[in-house]
Amino acid sequence: MSTHFCDSAVVTCIDFRFQNYIDEWIKANLKGKSFDRISVAGSSKDLDFILSQIAISVRLHEIKKVVIIHHEDCGAYGNESTEKRHSDDLQLTKTKIMAKHSHLSIDLYYLLLDGTFKKIS
Repeated sequence: MSTHFCDSAVVTCIDFRFQNYIDEWIKANLKGKSFDRISVAGSSKDLDFILSQIAISVRLHEIKKVVIIHHEDCGAYGNESTEKRHSDDLQLTKTKIMAKHSHLSIDLYYLLLDGTFKKIS
């Protein structure tokens, strides 16, 4: 197998309502850099699965950055789809990733229905 690298992994939900916003954000913020797209219902809600995918991206592509995007009105969360719940889950995901891959830079975002990205710190 040949060696190939990319800059980042971008973790998103599959919800069609947000794909154009996410694509526009990637074009503006990753500015032509390469990335692995990890798209699954609920974004990082299935934490074990996301951790395994990030580990693969680190191993195969030597990524340096992870961007995780959750969104408002997420069906995978159902009635628990509140901004606080998403923020808490994003922070937990970051903590778990950093425990295994401390070299990674991690950015967290909560995407509103109107396309506004709120950075979670």
